[in-house]
Amino acid sequence: MKRVVDWIRHCTFAEIIEAMVITFKHMFVKPVTFQYPREKRQLPDTHRGALCLLRYNDGVERCVGCDLCEAACPSRCIKVVSAEVPDTLVRYASEFYIDMTKCVFCGFCVEACPVNALAMTKLYAYSTENKRDLLFDKAKLYQIGEQYHGDAKAYLVAHNQERADESAERYRYKFPTAPAAATAAVNAALTSDGSAATPAAPQSNEQTPEAAGR
Repeated sequence: MKRVVDWIRHCTFAEIIEAMVITFKHMFVKPVTFQYPREKRQLPDTHRGALCLLRYNDGVERCVGCDLCEAACPSRCIKVVSAEVPDTLVRYASEFYIDMTKCVFCGFCVEACPVNALAMTKLYAYSTENKRDLLFDKAKLYQIGEQYHGDAKAYLVAHNQERADESAERYRYKFPTAPAAATAAVNAALTSDGSAATPAAPQSNEQTPEAAGR
Protein backbone atom coordinates (compact mmCIF):
# COMPACT_ATOMS: atom_id res chain seq x y z
CA MET A 1 0.00 0.00 0.00
CA LYS A 2 2.84 2.34 0.84
CA ARG A 3 4.40 1.77 -2.56
CA VAL A 4 1.14 2.74 -4.24
CA VAL A 5 0.87 5.98 -2.25
CA ASP A 6 4.48 6.86 -3.01
CA TRP A 7 3.91 6.14 -6.71
CA ILE A 8 0.83 8.40 -6.81
CA ARG A 9 2.70 11.24 -5.02
CA HIS A 10 5.58 10.81 -7.43
CA CYS A 11 3.29 10.99 -10.49
CA THR A 12 1.32 14.00 -9.25
CA PHE A 13 4.39 15.98 -8.10
CA ALA A 14 2.91 16.23 -4.61
CA GLU A 15 6.17 17.35 -2.98
CA ILE A 16 6.59 20.19 -5.45
CA ILE A 17 2.99 21.31 -4.89
CA GLU A 18 3.47 21.32 -1.09
CA ALA A 19 6.61 23.41 -1.46
CA MET A 20 4.85 25.88 -3.74
CA VAL A 21 2.00 26.23 -1.24
CA ILE A 22 4.48 27.26 1.46
CA THR A 23 6.11 29.72 -0.97
CA PHE A 24 2.77 31.32 -1.88
CA LYS A 25 1.86 31.68 1.80
CA HIS A 26 4.96 33.80 2.39
CA MET A 27 4.05 36.08 -0.49
CA PHE A 28 1.39 37.70 1.71
CA VAL A 29 3.60 38.09 4.81
CA LYS A 30 5.19 41.45 5.60
CA PRO A 31 8.94 41.26 4.79
CA VAL A 32 11.36 41.52 7.69
CA THR A 33 14.59 41.63 5.69
CA PHE A 34 16.29 45.01 5.24
CA GLN A 35 17.34 45.70 1.67
CA TYR A 36 20.79 46.94 2.67
CA PRO A 37 22.30 49.35 1.67
CA ARG A 38 19.15 51.01 0.33
CA GLU A 39 17.46 50.41 3.69
CA LYS A 40 19.28 50.81 6.99
CA ARG A 41 18.25 49.67 10.42
CA GLN A 42 17.41 52.26 13.08
CA LEU A 43 20.09 51.62 15.67
CA PRO A 44 19.62 52.38 19.39
CA ASP A 45 21.68 55.05 21.14
CA THR A 46 23.49 52.32 23.10
CA HIS A 47 24.92 50.84 19.89
CA ARG A 48 28.69 50.34 20.06
CA GLY A 49 30.12 51.28 16.71
CA ALA A 50 33.33 52.99 15.70
CA LEU A 51 35.13 54.98 18.39
CA CYS A 52 35.77 58.70 18.07
CA LEU A 53 37.49 61.59 19.84
CA LEU A 54 35.56 64.72 20.79
CA ARG A 55 36.32 68.41 21.19
CA TYR A 56 34.83 71.15 23.33
CA ASN A 57 32.58 73.78 21.80
CA ASP A 58 35.54 76.15 21.49
CA GLY A 59 37.48 73.58 19.43
CA VAL A 60 39.89 72.52 22.17
CA GLU A 61 40.62 68.80 22.34
CA ARG A 62 39.08 67.07 25.34
CA CYS A 63 41.76 64.40 25.63
CA VAL A 64 44.35 65.18 28.31
CA GLY A 65 46.65 62.25 27.52
CA CYS A 66 46.08 60.43 30.82
CA ASP A 67 46.38 56.98 29.13
CA LEU A 68 43.52 55.55 31.23
CA CYS A 69 41.76 54.31 28.11
CA GLU A 70 44.90 52.46 27.05
CA ALA A 71 45.18 50.87 30.49
CA ALA A 72 41.51 49.83 30.54
CA CYS A 73 41.50 48.26 27.06
CA PRO A 74 41.42 44.44 27.39
CA SER A 75 42.57 43.84 23.81
CA ARG A 76 45.43 46.38 23.91
CA CYS A 77 44.26 48.10 20.75
CA ILE A 78 44.77 51.70 21.99
CA LYS A 79 48.07 53.56 21.93
CA VAL A 80 48.37 57.06 23.42
CA VAL A 81 51.47 59.27 23.29
CA SER A 82 51.22 62.13 25.77
CA ALA A 83 52.95 65.50 25.68
CA GLU A 84 52.93 68.80 27.57
CA VAL A 85 52.61 72.37 26.42
CA PRO A 86 55.98 74.11 27.05
CA ASP A 87 56.26 76.11 30.30
CA THR A 88 52.88 74.81 31.51
CA LEU A 89 51.37 71.72 33.06
CA VAL A 90 48.80 71.30 30.29
CA ARG A 91 48.87 67.76 28.94
CA TYR A 92 47.44 66.51 25.68
CA ALA A 93 47.66 63.50 23.39
CA SER A 94 50.18 64.22 20.67
CA GLU A 95 49.40 60.85 19.07
CA PHE A 96 46.38 58.59 19.43
CA TYR A 97 45.88 55.26 17.67
CA ILE A 98 43.09 52.66 17.79
CA ASP A 99 43.47 49.39 15.90
CA MET A 100 39.89 48.57 14.95
CA THR A 101 40.91 45.04 13.90
CA LYS A 102 41.59 44.28 17.59
CA CYS A 103 38.76 46.28 19.16
CA VAL A 104 36.11 44.15 20.91
CA PHE A 105 33.69 47.10 21.37
CA CYS A 106 33.43 46.58 25.12
CA GLY A 107 33.23 50.30 25.91
CA PHE A 108 35.70 50.12 28.81
CA CYS A 109 37.80 52.92 27.32
CA VAL A 110 34.80 55.26 27.24
CA GLU A 111 33.96 54.52 30.87
CA ALA A 112 37.58 55.05 31.94
CA CYS A 113 37.92 58.48 30.34
CA PRO A 114 37.59 61.19 33.05
CA VAL A 115 36.75 64.01 30.59
CA ASN A 116 34.46 62.11 28.18
CA ALA A 117 36.89 62.55 25.32
CA LEU A 118 36.06 59.12 23.88
CA ALA A 119 32.67 57.92 22.70
CA MET A 120 31.17 55.31 20.41
CA THR A 121 29.08 56.10 17.35
CA LYS A 122 26.61 54.26 15.12
CA LEU A 123 29.18 53.98 12.35
CA TYR A 124 29.65 50.33 11.38
CA ALA A 125 30.23 50.41 7.61
CA TYR A 126 33.96 51.05 7.44
CA SER A 127 35.22 47.82 5.89
CA THR A 128 38.19 48.06 3.57
CA GLU A 129 40.40 45.87 1.43
CA ASN A 130 43.54 46.96 3.27
CA LYS A 131 43.45 46.28 7.00
CA ARG A 132 46.08 48.97 7.58
CA ASP A 133 43.34 51.50 6.89
CA LEU A 134 41.60 50.26 10.04
CA LEU A 135 44.38 51.69 12.21
CA PHE A 136 42.61 54.92 13.12
CA ASP A 137 44.95 57.76 14.03
CA LYS A 138 44.18 60.97 15.89
CA ALA A 139 43.03 62.88 12.80
CA LYS A 140 40.70 60.05 11.74
CA LEU A 141 39.19 59.76 15.22
CA TYR A 142 38.48 63.50 15.41
CA GLN A 143 37.00 63.39 11.91
CA ILE A 144 34.55 60.69 13.02
CA GLY A 145 33.79 62.69 16.16
CA GLU A 146 32.88 65.78 14.16
CA GLN A 147 30.79 63.83 11.67
CA TYR A 148 28.92 61.74 14.25
CA HIS A 149 28.89 64.15 17.19
CA GLY A 150 25.17 63.60 17.76
CA ASP A 151 25.60 59.83 17.98
CA ALA A 152 28.53 60.24 20.38
CA LYS A 153 26.55 62.54 22.67
CA ALA A 154 23.56 60.16 22.62
CA TYR A 155 25.87 57.25 23.51
CA LEU A 156 27.32 59.07 26.51
CA VAL A 157 23.82 59.97 27.71
CA ALA A 158 22.51 56.43 27.22
CA HIS A 159 25.39 55.01 29.26
CA ASN A 160 25.04 57.60 32.05
CA GLN A 161 28.34 59.29 31.20
CA GLU A 162 26.66 62.65 30.63
CA ARG A 163 23.24 64.22 30.92
CA ALA A 164 21.29 65.35 27.91
CA ASP A 165 20.80 68.87 29.30
CA GLU A 166 24.40 69.53 30.36
CA SER A 167 27.47 70.70 28.52
CA ALA A 168 30.79 68.90 28.28
CA GLU A 169 32.39 71.93 29.96
CA ARG A 170 31.33 70.41 33.28
CA TYR A 171 33.88 67.62 32.79
CA ARG A 172 36.66 69.89 31.54
CA TYR A 173 39.87 69.34 33.46
CA LYS A 174 41.37 72.43 35.07
CA PHE A 175 45.13 72.12 34.84
CA PRO A 176 47.17 73.60 37.71
CA THR A 177 49.53 76.49 37.13
CA ALA A 178 53.19 75.98 36.28
CA PRO A 179 55.55 75.34 39.24
CA ALA A 180 57.45 78.61 38.73
CA ALA A 181 54.30 80.69 38.64
CA ALA A 182 52.90 78.87 41.66
CA THR A 183 56.12 79.43 43.68
CA ALA A 184 56.16 83.12 42.83
CA ALA A 185 52.54 83.48 43.91
CA VAL A 186 53.20 81.75 47.24
CA ASN A 187 56.30 83.85 47.95
CA ALA A 188 54.45 87.03 47.11
CA ALA A 189 51.69 86.09 49.52
CA LEU A 190 54.15 85.25 52.36
CA THR A 191 56.16 88.46 52.16
CA SER A 192 54.86 91.99 52.09
CA ASP A 193 57.61 93.38 49.85
CA GLY A 194 57.36 90.55 47.33
CA SER A 195 60.79 89.08 48.12
CA ALA A 196 61.19 85.35 48.58
CA ALA A 197 60.56 84.16 52.12
CA THR A 198 63.54 82.47 53.76
CA PRO A 199 62.60 79.47 55.89
CA ALA A 200 63.86 79.46 59.46
CA ALA A 201 66.88 77.28 60.21
CA PRO A 202 65.95 74.09 62.01
CA GLN A 203 66.96 73.87 65.66
CA SER A 204 69.37 71.10 66.61
CA ASN A 205 68.39 68.63 69.33
CA GLU A 206 72.04 67.65 70.08
CA GLN A 207 73.50 68.70 73.47
CA THR A 208 76.94 70.21 74.02
CA PRO A 209 79.46 68.37 76.26
CA GLU A 210 79.04 71.06 78.93
CA ALA A 211 75.28 70.67 78.88
CA ALA A 212 75.57 66.90 78.92
CA GLY A 213 77.76 67.00 82.03
CA ARG A 214 75.31 69.11 84.00
